Amino acid sequence: MYRKYILSIIMILFMCSACLSAQMNSNDISDRISQMEKELQALKAASSGQNMKITGESKTNETSPAKTSTPWNLNTKQSETSFSSVTQPISTQSQPDTAKLQLAKESPITPVSNEPKPKGFSLWSNLDVQFYGYIKLDASYDTSMTSAGNYNIYVNSETLNPDDDAFNMTANQTRLGFKINGPEKDGFKTSGLIEFDFYGNYATENKAKFQMRHAYMKMNWADGFEILAGQTSDVISPLVPTTLNYTVLWGAGNIGYRRPQIRLTKTWTGEDKNFVKFEAAVARTIGTDKATSGAPYAETGMDSGYPTAQSRLSMSFPLLKYKPTTIGFSGHLGREEYDTQTDGHNKKFESWSANFDLTQPINKWFTIKGEYYNGQNVGTYFGGILQSINTTTLKEIAAQGGWIAASLGPWDNCNFNVGFGVDDVERGDVNTGSKIQNSALFGNFIYSINSNTQIGFELSQWDTNYKDGEDADSTRAQLSFIYKF
Repeated sequence: MYRKYILSIIMILFMCSACLSAQMNSNDISDRISQMEKELQALKAASSGQNMKITGESKTNETSPAKTSTPWNLNTKQSETSFSSVTQPISTQSQPDTAKLQLAKESPITPVSNEPKPKGFSLWSNLDVQFYGYIKLDASYDTSMTSAGNYNIYVNSETLNPDDDAFNMTANQTRLGFKINGPEKDGFKTSGLIEFDFYGNYATENKAKFQMRHAYMKMNWADGFEILAGQTSDVISPLVPTTLNYTVLWGAGNIGYRRPQIRLTKTWTGEDKNFVKFEAAVARTIGTDKATSGAPYAETGMDSGYPTAQSRLSMSFPLLKYKPTTIGFSGHLGREEYDTQTDGHNKKFESWSANFDLTQPINKWFTIKGEYYNGQNVGTYFGGILQSINTTTLKEIAAQGGWIAASLGPWDNCNFNVGFGVDDVERGDVNTGSKIQNSALFGNFIYSINSNTQIGFELSQWDTNYKDGEDADSTRAQLSFIYKF
């Protein structure tokens, strides 16, 4: 009410001032009236802004924080991370109070102010955007040189430098992500995920760059139908062993990576968490940039003119009493085109795989899982010890392999994991000096100091055999520090 009185007093003063200035000419009167109108407009705008600010604050205070959470797992082909978020209404007139934003964690932290702090990390969006990830430092020692140093895929040939040990330390596996939960209405829901780490190309070891891992959107219907569009893990061979080593037995029996795709999924759910799921995707064919016989540069997957088809049928059913058993059958079919001559001649190469995966929980502290594959031209899926085409004989390289791993625990905040993987290449498909077999045996324990902080140690033995060459082996000891958020 006091604003109305102030405005009335100002009007009276202006009118008195106009009467006392009766001797002014008409131009002066017009100027004074114009000035009075501008001042009145400024006062009205200030009063309106104050009301809007008060209204916006009251609405914000009336909003209750929303909390959500999902399971977190260090090594998954589609990352599942624990987090919570606080969502607030969006106002076009006000900006977020960044002092009230707090990173999600269960352990107590020093407050920024005396006000109670909600759990979660509130982002400025009209959707529920949840920030998650972890910081990871890896320090490792290898008794022989491996590829690629910071992580193991295979042991380099020891023909020139036998027992050439190496030490590496990196934080490149540090991972950041955003999970976007869209609106849900009439049995339809949208969502999305963006995730990256720091294993992109870099100038030196302390100048890492971002690497996109996942970037996709989902559309889900209540009847179990789903459409995914974007980059994420392959449909085939979706499991991974729990390792501290970044590459989770890639090149040693575990195939499947990430690539852009459009995926359709249909799930039929039964009783006791039993289900049947069918997934089918068309994905970008990722090939190699290395042409042969001096031919022009060409990316062989793009040059084929076709996407790659992937599919998987999985079933969950009661086998043991503890939890359902899950088995899956998957495969892919694609094609690459190599420009073999400078005059435009080319040759097409088929890429395919047939795969089996199994997850078998035994009890609350013991789970077994594993995969097997058979295929050819699977180097870009981390099969065939990363070998796809013999560019000398112009022939696809066939390979088979698999892995098995067991997770034990937790006991007193400790989890233990052991496993073995092997990749075996058809000898007649590769040249002398090429890799023909690669295997890895690992064991690790991960100790949880609290819900966010972990320390892990892993010991692994790697053996790589070369055609008509000297075999190579390396023992790797790795220490990891992990802080989840």
